Amino acid sequence: MALGDVLYEPGGKLSHVYFPATAIVSLLYVMENGASAEIAVVGNEGLIGISLFMGGGSTSSQAMVQAAGTGFRLKASLLMAEFNRGGPVLHLLLRYTQALITQMAQTSVCNRHHAVDQQLCRWLLLTLDRLHSSQLVMTQELLSTILGVRRASITEAAGQLQRDGLIRYERGRISVLDRAALEQRSCECYAVVKKEYDRLLPDIKAT
Repeated sequence: MALGDVLYEPGGKLSHVYFPATAIVSLLYVMENGASAEIAVVGNEGLIGISLFMGGGSTSSQAMVQAAGTGFRLKASLLMAEFNRGGPVLHLLLRYTQALITQMAQTSVCNRHHAVDQQLCRWLLLTLDRLHSSQLVMTQELLSTILGVRRASITEAAGQLQRDGLIRYERGRISVLDRAALEQRSCECYAVVKKEYDRLLPDIKAT
């Protein structure tokens, strides 16, 4: 899964589901004028394509790789066959879906009520939970697309975090220097989402 790869577009029929292993995927809502904003992030704790087993078969969001890496792809028919058995896989997928809905709802609230620097902190923390390092490759343009804000706002927010010693940002690469301080700077939205994932998926820890 390469950076920027689109796994599916809004309205497209889902022929496969994807299980990110080391890659991270953004679920984006794209407006008619081309503007977009992230509604959720998925890593090695989840899968891409929940609308398949929720009865929709297609989705209104776009799935784009935000951190390059590997993953697994499974035919939709195979997942549905296992889901319809009504066993442990069904219950696990439904618990994951509830956690994902919590993340989507909290992201919506965060984007509406919290400052850009708080949104950036939340996004960095959620991404770090799904990475194997404290560094990530991310341009200001892509961050602007993901958070749905002007690039100048990203420049200002990232610059302040860097001046305060929380991150180092250069040449499209972000290094988190002080995670504890990042959690303190973030709004409550990160903690709400993490608590729900830990509650619903105690045996599946994003790393």
